[in-house]
Amino acid sequence: MTASSPAAVVLCSVDRRGVATLTLNRPDKGNSYNQAMLDALSGEVTRLGADPAVRIIALRASGKHFCVGAEIGAAPAPEGPRVTIPALCVALDAVPKPTVALVHGACIGGGVALLSCCDVVLAARTAFFAVPEVRLGFAPGPLISLFLRGMDARSLRRYLLSGERFTADEAMRVGLVHELYEVDAADAALARLVDEFLLAGPNAVAQAKRLLLRFAHPPPSAELLAELQREFEQGFRSPEADEGRASFREKRKPRWYPPD
Repeated sequence: MTASSPAAVVLCSVDRRGVATLTLNRPDKGNSYNQAMLDALSGEVTRLGADPAVRIIALRASGKHFCVGAEIGAAPAPEGPRVTIPALCVALDAVPKPTVALVHGACIGGGVALLSCCDVVLAARTAFFAVPEVRLGFAPGPLISLFLRGMDARSLRRYLLSGERFTADEAMRVGLVHELYEVDAADAALARLVDEFLLAGPNAVAQAKRLLLRFAHPPPSAELLAELQREFEQGFRSPEADEGRASFREKRKPRWYPPD
């Protein structure tokens, strides 16, 4: 088995059967992602995808929550080319191995996009989900095509436009989650699924996944992603978004919320 340093923002281990586990490791921040985490995840997904000894990639998280989305108040990303959450999700979607996410606690915003680009999602019965960006005053434009990989458009309308939380049972009803497990039974749920995947020929799996993505979910073009990112950044810097973030920090309702 190989493993990474426990100080890393993403831990990676590979067992004797070729099951690679990537663990989000910012538990004190709810596993919110910053540029360091995006860079680390992107590098590991690329490396594991190219390693013939790796058969399956499992995505997990340490601490109380799976991922509470982007880190609010993180240092601005550097100028120039960089790994973005949409680019990471597209890479995860296309990696030629079965991918399994195990979710507990909160899964918010970009965390939901990550799930939407995994082949199978297992969730603790107590997990909860949200795409709350509109409550912060901006639209998650670059992520919408990714959310649509995980749930149907009609269901997404409700949760995208309201920003409300929804339960693990509801996440399974709308297709985001495939199976629920009891809080202390994550390892057993994963082990059952791993056995099923290991019975499949790895080359056949890679070919089947490539063809499935070609017909069902062709990746957005680089030009479209760039356009969506520009629009997102404009909205993120808008006065409405400033007020949304201020209300979040101050734990109050935003000024656009009408009183009774």
